[in-house]
Amino acid sequence: MNKVDQLIEEIAKSNATTQEELEQFRLRYIGKKSVLGELFSELKNVPNDQKKEFGQKINHVKQLAQEKFKSLIDQLSDEGNEELNQQHIDLTLPSSGGESGSAHPLNVVRMKIIEIFERLGFNVSDGPEIEDDWHNFTALNFPENHPAREMQDTFFIERNPDILLRTHTSNVQARLMKSDKPPFRSIMPGRVFRNEAISARAHCVFHQVEGLYVDENVSFADLKQTLYHFAKELFSQDTKIRFRPSYFPFTEPSAEIDISCHICKGDGCQLCKYTGWVEIAGSGMVDPNVLENCGIDSEKYTGFAFGMGIERITQLKYRVNDLRLYTENDVRFLKQFKTAH
Repeated sequence: MNKVDQLIEEIAKSNATTQEELEQFRLRYIGKKSVLGELFSELKNVPNDQKKEFGQKINHVKQLAQEKFKSLIDQLSDEGNEELNQQHIDLTLPSSGGESGSAHPLNVVRMKIIEIFERLGFNVSDGPEIEDDWHNFTALNFPENHPAREMQDTFFIERNPDILLRTHTSNVQARLMKSDKPPFRSIMPGRVFRNEAISARAHCVFHQVEGLYVDENVSFADLKQTLYHFAKELFSQDTKIRFRPSYFPFTEPSAEIDISCHICKGDGCQLCKYTGWVEIAGSGMVDPNVLENCGIDSEKYTGFAFGMGIERITQLKYRVNDLRLYTENDVRFLKQFKTAH
C-alpha cells in the first residue's frame, strides 16, 4: 500500500517538457513493463481479505497515470504551437516548391486515345489478363491446330495448356459479345503478352487498344470514317490515312491501316522507311463466324473491329526509337514528358 501511495505522489509531481521525457513517463507508468504492471503481478501475493482494496487502488493509480499522460501530451502540443506562433512565419512568402512528377508517355497516349473514342460514343471495357483458350482463340475464329494460331507466340500455363496470358485484348471483345446483347460500341485498352525476345523493336509485354462496334447495318464505311477521325484527332488534321488489304482470322474483309508520316510529311525518312507511310493498326469487319460463336445473329447484325499498339502510337507521336525505354523507369527519359499531357 505504501508503494502505491508513493506512485500516486510521483505521478502527480511528474512533468515532461520534451518528447523524450514524455516517452519515459509512458514506459514507467503505462507500458507493459511499467511499475504498475509489476504491482498487478504482485496481486496474487496479497492476502485475500486485502485483494479487493489493493486491486481498486492499483486501478485508481492506472487511471491517474493515463490522465496525467494525456495532459502532458496536450501541454507539449500547446507549447509547440506557441513556439510556432512566436516564429512569425510570413505566409505570404512564395513556397520553395518541389519537383513535380510527370505522367508516363504510355499513359498520356492511352488516355488521349480513350478521350477521342469516348467522344465518338465508345465505352471502355476491361477483361482478364489470364485467359482461357476459348475466349482468346476459338471464339475469335482460330480453329484448333490452325496455322493462324502460330501468328502469335503465346505464354501458356504449364500445368493447364487451356489457360494462357492473353495475346491481344480481343478476348474482351469475345466476352462482351458473349455476355451482352447488341448494339454495343466499346474500346478495350490493356496489357498483352507474347513470347518474343526483348529488343528495341519488340517486347514480351506491351499494350493495345482494340475497338468493337456491333449493330444493325454497320458497314466498312463506318469503320473508315471512325479511323479517319481518330487519326486526325490524335496526330493532326493534315494526316492522311490508307487501308491495305490484309488477313486476320476474326475479321473479313480485313485491312491494315497506314497514316502519312507526320515527320517527313510523306517525303520519306528513316521512320517510314522512305515510303511516306507508317502502319498504326489492323482492322476489318467482324467475321460472321465470330458473331455466331458468341451467340449473335450474323444475319441481323454486322460489326467492325480494330486494334493498335499503344507503344507504336507513342513511338510515332514522340519519336521514341527504343521500346525498352518505356519499362526501364529512367527518370531522364520520363522527365521529357512533363508537358506532354
